[in-house]
Amino acid sequence: MLTLLTRPNGCRSRWAARFSRVSFLLLAAAIVTLTGCKGDTSGPKNSVSGKVTLGEKEPVAGVVVFVGSDNTPKESPIKADGTYQIADPPKGTCKVVVKPMGAVTPPGGGGTGPMAPPKGSPEMAGNLGGGAKGAPPPQKYQDAKSTPLTFEVKEGKQTFDIKLEQ
Repeated sequence: MLTLLTRPNGCRSRWAARFSRVSFLLLAAAIVTLTGCKGDTSGPKNSVSGKVTLGEKEPVAGVVVFVGSDNTPKESPIKADGTYQIADPPKGTCKVVVKPMGAVTPPGGGGTGPMAPPKGSPEMAGNLGGGAKGAPPPQKYQDAKSTPLTFEVKEGKQTFDIKLEQ
Protein backbone atom coordinates (compact mmCIF):
# COMPACT_ATOMS: atom_id res chain seq x y z
CA MET A 1 0.00 0.00 0.00
CA LEU A 2 2.85 2.39 0.71
CA THR A 3 4.07 1.98 -2.88
CA LEU A 4 0.78 3.46 -4.06
CA LEU A 5 1.27 6.43 -1.73
CA THR A 6 4.83 7.12 -2.90
CA ARG A 7 5.42 9.71 -5.60
CA PRO A 8 7.46 8.84 -8.69
CA ASN A 9 10.45 10.71 -7.23
CA GLY A 10 10.44 8.34 -4.15
CA CYS A 11 8.99 10.85 -1.63
CA ARG A 12 5.87 10.00 0.29
CA SER A 13 2.94 12.39 0.17
CA ARG A 14 1.78 14.37 3.19
CA TRP A 15 -1.35 12.23 3.23
CA ALA A 16 0.79 9.09 3.55
CA ALA A 17 2.75 10.58 6.46
CA ARG A 18 -0.48 11.52 8.25
CA PHE A 19 -1.92 8.08 7.55
CA SER A 20 1.15 6.48 9.16
CA ARG A 21 0.90 8.64 12.28
CA VAL A 22 -2.83 8.00 12.66
CA SER A 23 -2.30 4.27 12.16
CA PHE A 24 0.40 4.26 14.82
CA LEU A 25 -1.80 6.13 17.32
CA LEU A 26 -4.76 3.83 16.68
CA LEU A 27 -2.54 0.77 17.11
CA ALA A 28 -1.13 2.15 20.39
CA ALA A 29 -4.64 2.93 21.69
CA ALA A 30 -5.82 -0.58 20.79
CA ILE A 31 -2.88 -2.16 22.64
CA VAL A 32 -3.51 -0.08 25.77
CA THR A 33 -7.22 -0.88 25.66
CA LEU A 34 -6.70 -4.60 25.20
CA THR A 35 -3.98 -4.97 27.84
CA GLY A 36 -5.51 -2.56 30.35
CA CYS A 37 -3.89 0.16 32.40
CA LYS A 38 -4.95 -0.97 35.84
CA GLY A 39 -2.84 -3.06 38.15
CA ASP A 40 -4.12 -6.06 40.04
CA THR A 41 -7.39 -5.00 41.69
CA SER A 42 -8.17 -8.35 43.32
CA GLY A 43 -7.33 -7.04 46.79
CA PRO A 44 -4.25 -6.48 48.89
CA LYS A 45 -1.03 -8.23 47.87
CA ASN A 46 -0.29 -9.21 51.44
CA SER A 47 -2.88 -10.21 54.00
CA VAL A 48 -3.33 -12.33 57.09
CA SER A 49 -6.69 -13.82 57.92
CA GLY A 50 -8.01 -16.38 60.34
CA LYS A 51 -10.38 -17.07 63.19
CA VAL A 52 -10.13 -15.97 66.82
CA THR A 53 -11.47 -18.33 69.48
CA LEU A 54 -11.33 -18.59 73.24
CA GLY A 55 -10.64 -22.18 74.17
CA GLU A 56 -11.74 -24.57 71.46
CA LYS A 57 -14.83 -22.98 69.91
CA GLU A 58 -16.11 -19.80 71.56
CA PRO A 59 -15.70 -16.79 69.24
CA VAL A 60 -14.07 -13.66 70.61
CA ALA A 61 -15.50 -10.16 70.16
CA GLY A 62 -13.04 -7.37 69.50
CA VAL A 63 -10.21 -6.31 67.23
CA VAL A 64 -7.02 -8.08 66.10
CA VAL A 65 -3.91 -5.88 65.88
CA PHE A 66 -0.58 -6.80 64.28
CA VAL A 67 2.22 -4.61 65.67
CA GLY A 68 5.34 -4.51 63.49
CA SER A 69 8.95 -4.33 64.68
CA ASP A 70 8.81 -0.56 64.13
CA ASN A 71 5.72 -0.44 66.44
CA THR A 72 3.35 0.31 63.58
CA PRO A 73 -0.08 -1.22 64.31
CA LYS A 74 -2.42 -2.60 61.64
CA GLU A 75 -5.82 -3.82 62.80
CA SER A 76 -9.01 -5.57 61.75
CA PRO A 77 -12.35 -6.02 63.51
CA ILE A 78 -13.38 -9.56 64.41
CA LYS A 79 -16.58 -10.47 62.59
CA ALA A 80 -19.58 -12.21 64.15
CA ASP A 81 -18.27 -15.63 63.09
CA GLY A 82 -14.89 -14.94 64.75
CA THR A 83 -12.97 -14.29 61.52
CA TYR A 84 -10.66 -11.36 60.74
CA GLN A 85 -8.53 -10.17 57.82
CA ILE A 86 -5.68 -7.70 58.04
CA ALA A 87 -4.81 -6.11 54.70
CA ASP A 88 -1.16 -5.19 54.13
CA PRO A 89 0.16 -6.01 57.63
CA PRO A 90 3.71 -5.01 58.55
CA LYS A 91 6.20 -7.55 57.17
CA GLY A 92 8.43 -9.50 59.51
CA THR A 93 7.77 -10.64 63.06
CA CYS A 94 4.67 -9.01 64.51
CA LYS A 95 3.25 -9.01 68.01
CA VAL A 96 -0.41 -10.03 67.83
CA VAL A 97 -2.78 -8.18 70.14
CA VAL A 98 -6.48 -8.95 70.60
CA LYS A 99 -8.35 -5.95 72.01
CA PRO A 100 -11.88 -5.88 73.40
CA MET A 101 -14.52 -3.86 71.58
CA GLY A 102 -14.21 -0.15 72.26
CA ALA A 103 -10.47 -0.25 73.06
CA VAL A 104 -8.02 1.84 71.07
CA THR A 105 -4.46 1.09 69.97
CA PRO A 106 -2.23 4.07 70.74
CA PRO A 107 0.72 4.89 68.48
CA GLY A 108 3.44 2.32 69.10
CA GLY A 109 0.93 -0.49 69.64
CA GLY A 110 1.17 -0.28 73.42
CA GLY A 111 -1.67 -0.79 75.86
CA THR A 112 -5.32 -0.28 75.23
CA GLY A 113 -7.77 2.12 76.67
CA PRO A 114 -11.41 2.96 76.28
CA MET A 115 -12.32 5.44 73.59
CA ALA A 116 -15.69 6.58 72.36
CA PRO A 117 -16.19 5.84 68.65
CA PRO A 118 -16.72 8.79 66.29
CA LYS A 119 -20.27 10.10 66.11
CA GLY A 120 -22.22 8.50 63.26
CA SER A 121 -19.83 5.58 62.89
CA PRO A 122 -20.99 1.94 62.74
CA GLU A 123 -19.52 1.49 66.21
CA MET A 124 -22.00 4.03 67.60
CA ALA A 125 -24.78 1.85 66.23
CA GLY A 126 -23.45 -1.11 68.20
CA ASN A 127 -21.77 -2.69 65.19
CA LEU A 128 -18.15 -2.68 66.37
CA GLY A 129 -16.24 -5.73 65.27
CA GLY A 130 -18.66 -6.39 62.43
CA GLY A 131 -21.38 -7.29 64.91
CA ALA A 132 -19.24 -9.87 66.68
CA LYS A 133 -20.83 -11.48 69.67
CA GLY A 134 -18.56 -13.43 71.90
CA ALA A 135 -16.24 -13.42 74.84
CA PRO A 136 -13.85 -10.55 75.49
CA PRO A 137 -10.18 -11.47 75.10
CA PRO A 138 -8.21 -12.28 78.29
CA GLN A 139 -6.12 -9.37 79.63
CA LYS A 140 -2.70 -10.83 78.68
CA TYR A 141 -3.56 -10.59 74.94
CA GLN A 142 -4.68 -6.95 75.09
CA ASP A 143 -1.23 -5.31 75.16
CA ALA A 144 1.77 -5.58 72.81
CA LYS A 145 4.11 -5.80 75.81
CA SER A 146 2.33 -8.72 77.45
CA THR A 147 0.90 -10.75 74.56
CA PRO A 148 2.56 -14.14 74.02
CA LEU A 149 1.34 -14.17 70.40
CA THR A 150 3.68 -13.47 67.48
CA PHE A 151 3.41 -14.14 63.77
CA GLU A 152 5.94 -13.95 60.92
CA VAL A 153 4.31 -11.98 58.09
CA LYS A 154 5.62 -12.84 54.62
CA GLU A 155 4.65 -11.98 51.04
CA GLY A 156 1.23 -13.15 49.90
CA LYS A 157 -1.90 -14.29 51.67
CA GLN A 158 -1.46 -16.17 54.92
CA THR A 159 -3.71 -17.78 57.50
CA PHE A 160 -3.24 -17.45 61.26
CA ASP A 161 -5.93 -18.88 63.54
CA ILE A 162 -5.68 -17.36 67.01
CA LYS A 163 -6.62 -19.63 69.91
CA LEU A 164 -6.72 -17.70 73.17
CA GLU A 165 -6.47 -19.37 76.58
CA GLN A 166 -7.81 -18.07 79.88
